[in-house]
Amino acid sequence: MKFEVTILGSSSATPVYNRNPTAQLLNCNEKFYLIDCGEGTQQQLIKFGLKASKIDFIFISHLHGDHYFGLIGLLSSMHLNGRIKPLYIFAPQAIQEILALQFKHSDTTLRYELVYFAIDPEQPAVIFENRDVVVETIILNHRIPCTGFKFTEKKRLRKLLVDKLEAKNVPLECYPLLKRGADLTLPGGETLLNADYTTDSAVPKSYAYCSDTLFDVAYFDSIRNCDTLYHEATFLHDMLERAKETHHTTALQAAEVAQAVNAKKLLIGHFSSRYKTLVELLDEAKSVFPATQLAIEGTTYEI
Repeated sequence: MKFEVTILGSSSATPVYNRNPTAQLLNCNEKFYLIDCGEGTQQQLIKFGLKASKIDFIFISHLHGDHYFGLIGLLSSMHLNGRIKPLYIFAPQAIQEILALQFKHSDTTLRYELVYFAIDPEQPAVIFENRDVVVETIILNHRIPCTGFKFTEKKRLRKLLVDKLEAKNVPLECYPLLKRGADLTLPGGETLLNADYTTDSAVPKSYAYCSDTLFDVAYFDSIRNCDTLYHEATFLHDMLERAKETHHTTALQAAEVAQAVNAKKLLIGHFSSRYKTLVELLDEAKSVFPATQLAIEGTTYEI
C-alpha cells in the first residue's frame, strides 16, 4: 500500500524563485489528501503531473494566507473542469465564510458540494477515519489558532501464503477468514492454524505534519514515535528571537523536536524567503538529528 507525501510548496509567508507557499499531497492507498493550499498549489499539481480531480479531502492548518490562498483557485478550477463528487474540507470554521464571500461576489455556484468540518483549535481529536487512515489534529502554538495533522495507517489484514493454501486445496471462500486471523477447520476435520498459512501485515506507519508553531512541548505527545515528522523550520537558530517574535521554529529546534519525540525521519520546510539556498538549514538540523531531509518541491517521500 502506498503511503507517501509529495511536497508542492515549501516557502513561508511569500513565494520566492523555485519555492512556493506551503502545500503537500499525501497518497494513502491511492486516496489523496491535500494538506494546506498556498498560492500556486494548482500550478504545482500540474507541474508535477498530479491530478487535482483525485483529491477528495483538504486539510487547512490555519488562516494565514500562505497556507490557504490557493484554495479558491483550486476549487474554482475543479468546478470549471466538471467535478461533481463532493469535496471535504477540514479547516478553521471561518473558511466557510471566506469561501462563500468569494463565490458570492464572483457569482459562482459550484456544481459539486463542499462539505465542511470545523476544526477545534483547542483540543486534539480524531477528525476523519476511513478504512485506510485515521487523521488526528495536533494543537500547535502560533500567533493565531493553528493545528497540525497526524495521519496514521489502519492495520491491514494478514497476508495469505497462497502456495501453501493451494497445496491443501483450501476453498477460496475460506481465504477471508484466514486474512482476519481465524484458524480454519477443513471438511475432513484437519485444522489449519492461521499462523502457519498467513503472515502479519506491516506495522502501520504515521505521518505528522506540524505547520507553523513555536517550539512547545505541549504538542510532543501528539506526535510521539511517528515514522515521518514534517516540522516547520523557518529560520536558522541565529534568528531565534525573530522566530519567537513570529511564533515560528528554527531548524535546530525542529531537530530537537524530532529527537525528543523519537521520530524515525524528519522533513523540514516552511523556509524563510531570506534563505536563497537551504544547505545551512539542513546542516543545522542534521547536527542534532541526522535523519533529516529538506522538503524539496516535486519530491515524493515514502513515509
